[in-house]
Amino acid sequence: MAADPNEWYYCLTHRAVERGAGCRGADRMGPYPDEAAARRALETARERTKVQDEADEEWDER
Repeated sequence: MAADPNEWYYCLTHRAVERGAGCRGADRMGPYPDEAAARRALETARERTKVQDEADEEWDER
């Protein structure tokens, strides 16, 4: 499936934001609705991981 030319991605290989077709899917995060969201991809992933880790700790304490 081809990338939508209007969607944004974060390339892990080049550490850069890409729009539409770019590097292979395994090397990218997204799609994101806009460039700003793509630029925050790593920060968003860290935040989500932290929340999930906290939920896992809470579950383990039961």
